[in-house]
This record gives sequence, structure tokens and C-alpha cells, in this order.
Amino acid sequence: MPYSSEDAVLDLKQELRYLKLLSKQFPTIASACTEIINLQAILNLPKSTEHFLSDIHGEYESFNHVLRNGSGNIKRKITEVFGDIMSEKEIKSLATLIYYPEQKLEIIHKQEENIEEWYKITIYRLIEVSRKAAFKYTRMKVRKALPAEFAYIIEELMHRGPEEYDKEEYYSEIINSIIRVGRADEFIIAMSKLIQRLVIDRLHIVGDIFDRGPGAEKVMETLLNYHSVDIQWGNHDVLWMAAAAGSEASIATVIRICTRYANLDTIEDGYGINMLPLATFALEFYGDDECVQFKPKLENGIVCTDNDLKLIAKMHKAISVIQFKLEGEIIKRRPHFCMEDRLILEKINYDEGTIELSGKIYKLNDTNFPTVDPMSPYKLTKEERDLIDKLKFSFLNSEKLQKHIRFLLSNGSMYLKFNSNLLYHGCIPVNEDGTFKKVKIGSSGKCYSGKAYFDRLDTLVREGYFHENNPEAKLYGMDITWYLWTGPDSPLFGKDKMTTFERYFIDDKETHKEKKSHYFKLEESEKMCRIIFEEFGLNPDTSHIINGHVPVKSKSGESPIKANGKLIVIDGGFSKAYQGTTGIAGYTLTYNSYGLLLVSHDPFESTQKAIEEEKDIHSTTMVLEKELERKRVRDTDNGKEITEQIKDLEMLLDAYRIGLIKEQ
Repeated sequence: MPYSSEDAVLDLKQELRYLKLLSKQFPTIASACTEIINLQAILNLPKSTEHFLSDIHGEYESFNHVLRNGSGNIKRKITEVFGDIMSEKEIKSLATLIYYPEQKLEIIHKQEENIEEWYKITIYRLIEVSRKAAFKYTRMKVRKALPAEFAYIIEELMHRGPEEYDKEEYYSEIINSIIRVGRADEFIIAMSKLIQRLVIDRLHIVGDIFDRGPGAEKVMETLLNYHSVDIQWGNHDVLWMAAAAGSEASIATVIRICTRYANLDTIEDGYGINMLPLATFALEFYGDDECVQFKPKLENGIVCTDNDLKLIAKMHKAISVIQFKLEGEIIKRRPHFCMEDRLILEKINYDEGTIELSGKIYKLNDTNFPTVDPMSPYKLTKEERDLIDKLKFSFLNSEKLQKHIRFLLSNGSMYLKFNSNLLYHGCIPVNEDGTFKKVKIGSSGKCYSGKAYFDRLDTLVREGYFHENNPEAKLYGMDITWYLWTGPDSPLFGKDKMTTFERYFIDDKETHKEKKSHYFKLEESEKMCRIIFEEFGLNPDTSHIINGHVPVKSKSGESPIKANGKLIVIDGGFSKAYQGTTGIAGYTLTYNSYGLLLVSHDPFESTQKAIEEEKDIHSTTMVLEKELERKRVRDTDNGKEITEQIKDLEMLLDAYRIGLIKEQ
């Protein structure tokens, strides 16, 4: 900007208050110039790597392995550096060491005869891989990622130049000293974790951390400690969020799903929620009931005794009936949810043991409802009320659960726009012709659609958790969050109804069907994707939609790439329950300076085999888009922010030079 121009001076005076604040950070012309030079240089660095995962469903071991190997990124880095001089076996061994350094070192100590020589070779190799992984970053950013106890040493070794022959003895002596003082193991562990950190700059979780698998709380702890992560809420996530806020129907549903998969460890051990009151209640009211339809599904290697299975089945049925009652309360309270067809309990003929749905009568396979009053089917008995109060108290007072849900709220959202990608878990409610569906929210009758609908839902979810000083707003927020789990126009659910009752109580599978949103019929339409991009303020020519939620049936020939590459479905397939249908263990996505890489994974066997037998997940990488010109930081959202920062600093320079602000 020509600071001699009168218009420019006027602009500077209008921005004076802001520029004075900026001058406290950059008090001299020299400091402002230095920062401009630094930022301008950063704009020309290669774009760092983003990693996209979805639908983890509590499968901690599989998730943890994919996170550690960066969807194959670490192995690719090793191959790029040592592919010509190391065998495939050596590459696998080094990769496994980087993934699981502590466990792998224990095995190596038992196997290696000359451990000092192994240390020297391994440390050298780790340094070279770390240099390869760090080249996209400034030294300052790498320095911030270094482990404190070895920061100086690692920085010296990583930034060794090829021309520094005279310092070779210096570098060798650093490595020798690390070994001699007995710190080689700790150094290797630190280097391995640094490589994991550098290979992926940003992690995107596109929904559904919870449900089915036994390690959701471990997944959450890992994410809590991850260096850079964002989360787009899935329907299973918002269910837990509503439960943690105190939504009684959501609490019952969370527990029902855990009993359905005999996954009480997440509830009891993971979050310290006492299930004894439910077990006692179930034995009292369903003690003589075999609860055949409620026998839990055993997955993930869960083993139960016959007596445990019988007890869990009774608990499963007991909490299911309570869930149906509590859901009925919400549906009656919120008629604009348009879910009257889900008022199931009042449709039962308790004398005949039948139910009428859509004008047709079906025989129930289970007619034992000891706690349901046919004249007032949604009213909780005193014992049910006492039970829910106890369970609610446990959810609200679980310190770990509340910490995890607050993390989901602070790092999560209904959708995210990031580097020309639009991320959301499920779908966008649309009409049959592809136009955005208008959905009523609140008693006022106001309707929302498209981006405005997502934004309003995002606000209401937060009100449902945080709005303690306004009970009415909090209750509505909790009800909306529950609706996102199961409602017909929920963008996280994407079906007309959830047929939970029918699947338990009616043998006719015709009643089990759940009709998908029109979105899923139109997702192959590039035109629809372009309309969505414009709605969310993205360039239709360069943007992509990335979502999960629906497992891709690869073995049936279904592709995760839709609409000429504009829409990519990356349901992670971590849940073993879906792998028989999909034929694989799902997809992950990486986005680096060269383009988008879709990675399909075979099922993960176990962490033990990955360490002992060096069995990595077999993955196949497909290049979706290859950039003709390598993407730089200037091409990213961060680059746009840096460009704005440079403009602000240039204004500050002008203010210094014309005397509007004095150097300090």
C-alpha cells in the first residue's frame, strides 16, 4: 500500500486502534519486517498432510493402529528414504518400531545379540525418516513438537546438512553418548513418537466415535491428547452428548446399546457408571422372563458366561421398555418433530398380543410387559422412575464422561469447511427433487434448511448441554440432540424412522425397514453436490464433500467415490459387525500437497500380532486427485489467514513510517 496516498492515510487512521494493539506484539519496524518475511516464506512451504477417519464405533485397537501408521503414511516415508537400500522385511520392522516403540524394544532386547550396533543403525534411520517427515514445516514448528528432554539433541541431528563433513565426528559422538549413558531406548521412543506427530498435521474425525466396540473412552482419551483434531458429530456421538447432558431417553438408549452388545465395560469401567441398580431392577421384574429376543450380540471377542448372558438379556429388555416410554414423552412434548408413528406402546393390543402399524396388524413375539399400564403406557412406574434418577445421577457425575463430552463440544461441530472440503457425518435433508428440505424447529414454527439448518442445530446442541440457567432452553436443546439420533429429518441419521421396537418384537422383517433420505438417492449427482457447495460458500469446481455414516458395500461393487469424485464416503469400517457386509474394514483418506489419497483397509487382526509378527493392516491406496502443481500453504485456509496477517503487518509498517504510531 502506498503510504503517501491520502486515502491510505485515512484507512490507517480508521484502523488505528487495532494497529496500536498489533504494535505491542511488533514494537519496531524491524520486528514487523522480520515477521512479514517469515510469514511470506511459510506461504511457500508444501501443504501439510490431513488425515480423515470416520465411524470408529469404539474399536480402539484398529483406530489406534491406523492413527499410529497414518493410514500407511509412515511406511511410505520409510520407503521414500530407504526403499533402495532396505529390504521389505527391514522396512516393516522399522515401521513397527515407530508404531509401537515401547513394546517392540522389549522384543528386540531379547533377540539382538549386538544391541549397540542395532542402536546406532536404528537411531540413524529414525533421524533420516524424521527429517523426511519434517521438511514441510518451519524449524519453529518442528521445535515445538520436540520432546523436551531430547529437544536440543534431536534438533542438532535433524538439521545436519550434507555438506557438514567436518562435523561428522560430532554427530557420531552424540549418538554414541546417547547409547553409552543408557538413554538409547528413551531416545528411540521419543523419535518414534515425533515421527508419528510430524507425518500427520491435522486429524479429522467425521463422526461416530461411540457404540458397539469396547473402547470408546480410550479413543476419546487418545483424541484428547492429539496435537490437532476436529470432530464432526455423528448420530452415535450426539446420543452420548445428550445422555451426558441429562436427557433421560438418551441415557436409556446408550445403556440399551451397551447391553445389546454386552459392552458394559465402556459404561462401568470406562465411565464409572454403576449398573447394579439396573441389574437389580431387571431381576425383580423380568426374573422369570427368558428375554429371548434380547440376548446380547457378542462381538469384539467379548466372552460371557451363560448366567451373565441371561442377566444382561434381562437388563437389555428392562432398559428397552423404559427407553420406549421416555421417547414417547419427548414425541408428545414436541409435536413438530412429526414422530407420532413412533408412539409404539399405545399401538399395542395387550390382551391380544398384537400391534397395529400402518393399518396392518402384527403378532408380537414377546407379550410380557410387566411395567406397562395399557391405559397409560408411557408413564414410568415408581421403580422405573427411581432407577432412571439413579442412572441420570451417575451420568451427570461421571467426571471422565463429562470431560470427554466437553471435548466433543469444544472440538466438534455439525459440519466443517476446511481447505475446500466440506465435512459432515451423514447427509443434508433434501426433497425428492434435490432442493433443500425446510424443517420446523421450535414452537414458533420457524423453518430452516441447508446451511442455516446445520447452524441452528449446532447452537441448540450446545444449549442442551450448557444452558443450565434456562431450564426450558436446556430441555429443548436436549430433545433436539436426541432427535438428531433418531429423527426423520436428522442430518446425522438420514432415515424416516428407527425401527428398534419392531426389530425386537415383530418377526415380520417388512416392519424392520428404514427408508433412507432422498440425499442417498441423489449422492451420485454432481449437480446436487455443486448446489451444496454453493450453499456452504465453497467453490464447486475445487471442493469435495467428505462424509461417513453409511458403510460402503465394496464386495458388492459399490464405490466410495460418488458424483464424479465430488463426494467421498469414508465410513471407516472399524466395527467388525459391518465387515461381513462391506467385505473390507472400510476407508480412510489423506490429503497432502500432491492431492487426495483414498486408502482401503483389510480387517485389523490385533495389536499383539502387529507387534510380534509385524503384521500391519494391509491397505490399498488409490490416488483420487493428483495436483498438477504441488499445493503450498498459500493454497490452504491457513494460507489465507497468513496472507491477511501479512496485510495487517504491512499496514502497521505504513503507520510506523508516517508517524501515526511510534516505535517502542
